[in-house]
Amino acid sequence: MRILVAGNGGREHALLWKLRRDAPEASFFATRPNGGMAGACEAVDFAPGDPRLASWAAAAKIDLAVVGPEAPLADGLADRLGELGVPVFGPTAAAARIESSKAFAKRLMARAGVPTAAFEVHEDLAAAKACIDAMQPPVVVKASGLASGKGVSVCPTAGEAVTAARHALEGGFGEAGKQVVIEECLEGEELSVFFLAGGDGVLPLLPSQDHKRAGEGDRGPNTGGMGAYAPVGFATEELLEEVERTVATPVLAAMAEAGCPFSGLLYAGLMITSEGPKVVEFNCRFGDPETQAVLPLLSSSLLEPMLAVARGDGVAGVRLEFRDAAAVCTVLAARGYPGAYGKGDPVSIPALPGETFVFHAGTVLGPEGLATSGGRVLAATAVAPTFEGARAASRTAAEAIDFDGKQFRRDIGWRESRRRQPAGTRLGRNGAGPESPLPHKENAK
Repeated sequence: MRILVAGNGGREHALLWKLRRDAPEASFFATRPNGGMAGACEAVDFAPGDPRLASWAAAAKIDLAVVGPEAPLADGLADRLGELGVPVFGPTAAAARIESSKAFAKRLMARAGVPTAAFEVHEDLAAAKACIDAMQPPVVVKASGLASGKGVSVCPTAGEAVTAARHALEGGFGEAGKQVVIEECLEGEELSVFFLAGGDGVLPLLPSQDHKRAGEGDRGPNTGGMGAYAPVGFATEELLEEVERTVATPVLAAMAEAGCPFSGLLYAGLMITSEGPKVVEFNCRFGDPETQAVLPLLSSSLLEPMLAVARGDGVAGVRLEFRDAAAVCTVLAARGYPGAYGKGDPVSIPALPGETFVFHAGTVLGPEGLATSGGRVLAATAVAPTFEGARAASRTAAEAIDFDGKQFRRDIGWRESRRRQPAGTRLGRNGAGPESPLPHKENAK
């Protein structure tokens, strides 16, 4: 079997790692692999969005193409692969609008009755301002298109919301900001749920929770993700059944009715509010860094259901099995991230004990060894029988890895840790979260 992974970030490294475990005899290929992927696959010198990649995959007789990032999906990579007869795990460009157009997704949810924040979509600043003035702050302003995780502003005041809408509509995010979605701000606790979707069914993976803010205690600017953990204590079987019933199933049915059936990985980013789960956003691919926490706990094959979906057989009758354990992933970022950061710093990774896995994102393997090449450099994932064991091991690994300017959060999973504390105890700020945490108001993933 010949398997192509399109993409070269931390998520793609985790997917490659898992698929190699499922099919050690297979031949693997990846587009411009990072320093950690390089020794586990054959490099393909195309970017994932390069139109020539599909032709290469067909000529190379690829049996399964797995597309990691959202931008190539939105640009039609899955369509091109399908037209050339290459089985692909990932949605068409029309279906990828569930992520690439927040306006499309919100309107679809409204038609399908999927619970989400109240919203309006605007292309004109005066109309957007009128909408903001009618809402009670805080207000969330989102560029409708793909903006590399930078197009969402949670605004405490109406003035800040108008400024955010003006920035987007006047070209601050290019084409992505031609429309803005203005939403009420949801309050609760976030939850990420992945669904393998194909045919007439969905197959949920373990729920996870990520940490978007750069600083400990969930303070500071939003990032692409500073860490994640799985499973999540409050995500009961009953809650997950409700999410499948009220979120995944109806939105997929609505997409099929709209003529853009979804096939691949549907990521539901949720806020668990006092009124129940509400959708913050949908993604059309695996999340990063949640994938690095979820996949090490998957004991059954990921390749089997991926192939079934790619071949059009769906997931009916497929079962996933997960270990009775916990995983915590800590992201190590370059100095300055999520702002400007340098590249080319040497990276040293010592031998790590136990079940600790290092997934590479922004690294490159050159003649002089491993070096940084991105803002999020590595992710240290630890698996242990207990959550606190996994948490401690992940933090220890992050401390042991070395590169100049390394930054990471020492409090990944602090909410889960707090939930597990005996009644009456309070957590301090030394890796367990603040004593008085900020309200969790996030309409951005």
